[in-house]
Amino acid sequence: MEIIHEGRWTRDDRAGIPWPRLPFEVPPNCPAIEVELAVGHPDAVVDLGCEGAAGWRGWSGGARTRYAITPAAATPGYLPGEPEPGLWHVVVGLHRLPESGVDYTVTVRTGGRPEVEPTRPAPDPPARPAPRALPAAAGTRWVAADLHAHTLHSDGELTVPELAARAVAAGLAALAVTDHNTTSHHAELAEVGRRYGIALIPGQEVTTEHGHANAFGDIGWVDFREPAPRWVETVAARGGLLSVNHPLAADCAWRHPLPVRPPLAEVWHSSWLAPTWGGPLAWWEAWGTDVTPIGGSDWHAPDGGTTLGRPTTWVAVDAAAHGPDELGPAVLAGLAAGRTAVSAGRDGPVLLPVDGELVALGAAGALVLGGGRRLAVRSDRDALPAGPGGQVLCGHGGEVLGLAAAPS
Repeated sequence: MEIIHEGRWTRDDRAGIPWPRLPFEVPPNCPAIEVELAVGHPDAVVDLGCEGAAGWRGWSGGARTRYAITPAAATPGYLPGEPEPGLWHVVVGLHRLPESGVDYTVTVRTGGRPEVEPTRPAPDPPARPAPRALPAAAGTRWVAADLHAHTLHSDGELTVPELAARAVAAGLAALAVTDHNTTSHHAELAEVGRRYGIALIPGQEVTTEHGHANAFGDIGWVDFREPAPRWVETVAARGGLLSVNHPLAADCAWRHPLPVRPPLAEVWHSSWLAPTWGGPLAWWEAWGTDVTPIGGSDWHAPDGGTTLGRPTTWVAVDAAAHGPDELGPAVLAGLAAGRTAVSAGRDGPVLLPVDGELVALGAAGALVLGGGRRLAVRSDRDALPAGPGGQVLCGHGGEVLGLAAAPS
């Protein structure tokens, strides 16, 4: 059966309901669903998603104009499984519309055998660089993580195995896979992590035009269409962690009002192009440096201008946690406890909170700033007294070298 929705979306539509829902009925024993979107203007950006009769089935944003869902497979970004009978909806996002509006056609086919993108061969596990030995509090050890990366389940270019292989080659122990407004990648993470020897942390980048937030943990899908305070409540109730992402990043800077701050903030993001820019630090100080700082590359593609592990988030985890199955929960526990530091890269200068002190490594001649203090780093391994709130390691030219979370 074929159902066609045609019409014209205008900026008045976008002002009223930015996520229209186009209904279609799925009959019993339906073998597959296929949806195609066509818009009549090259400057229009219309996102695409799917809501089943029993709940959310996926999102591809503006990365695709077609998806298919079958019992055994689905387009990346969408959940495979039997198409349950009942009322379904194609969900679209009116992200950017020209002043004149745009004509659209949405075609839904129930039945047949639509093509699903074939799975690419997984690369062999690469050699891993030796881990960096860092001083840590008794019973803990520091592991290198990147807490923001994407795959072809949203607008990234690589499969989960391809991304995992790159993360291992970059010397990361943990990587959060945070595709936009979907959790379809979660089903792959545990098995792929075991194969490559890396903790792949389930995540979702809850994405709207007024700001993005990463929801960490295998906690199910978070509805991006709800107000942001609801995201905070939902993630906390399900035992996850929420981070405000790239709060000063161009057109997706954080603009959602929140009565309660999430526990984490992506203070250091790959969009922080010059280390002397003070904006991210000013935002952190205004937001409150007691909020745990993290970093993320926001990696999408090999030629996307970012590098996995730049910046690097260091998380102090239970020293007894080894292997991906143990390390993933240990990283989440370390984040929840606020045991983090952020550096420009895995091998760069770093400032670590350890047993009530701050240990600066590779930063002789630098300064530690925070809480009204200004401390000189005298050697390449120097211990300084910890102060209140988060701390910044910087050069005398104002360049930021590292961040340290408030002492726990």
